Parts: sequence; structure tokens; C-alpha cells
Amino acid sequence: MFGLFSKVQSITPQQLRLKLRDRHNLLLDVREPAEYRAGHIAQAKNVPLRRISSYTPPANTHLFVICQSGARSKQAYKILHRQGADVTNVSGGMMAWKGMVRA
Repeated sequence: MFGLFSKVQSITPQQLRLKLRDRHNLLLDVREPAEYRAGHIAQAKNVPLRRISSYTPPANTHLFVICQSGARSKQAYKILHRQGADVTNVSGGMMAWKGMVRA
């Protein structure tokens, strides 16, 4: 169970860039659809935080979760982790991402 100060496994956006090369890794953007459409990482799949509890990841996939600043992705991490998913939070979110974005 997660408490207020539970550890969330996280990586930086720079580390994420390397992880996205592996086809067994999947990036979930947990922002709202309008935020996603305004600009997202090309490989990201949009699954808004409000829907994350009903999301079923593909088998043998490591999930990375990202949002705008890192707060919603931490919530998504906790939900997915409780459900048994192999998941990592992207700290700093899209605000820290320095790579290309797709609209």
C-alpha cells in the first residue's frame, strides 16, 4: 500500500529517450486529450488519468507514465503499480522534456 511518502520509481526525461528505443517499453501520457493534442512525445499513447484504473497494458511490457509536471503521472504510477504493472514515472513530465513533440 502506498502512503503519503511512498517511493515512486522514476527516471528523467533524458533517460526516457533511451528507454523508448526498446519495443517492450510503452509510454503512457496521462494528460487530458486536449493537452495531448497540443503536443506529445511521438511514441506516447494517451490514456487520461481518469481512465488509468481500467487500462490493461499489453503483456510483457514495461510502462512509463508522463504528464505535464509529474504529479498526475505519480498518481497513475501508484494505480498501475497496485494493479501489478511494471511501471516507471517520468519525473518532471512534459515540462522537463527537451525532445521533439508531435501535435
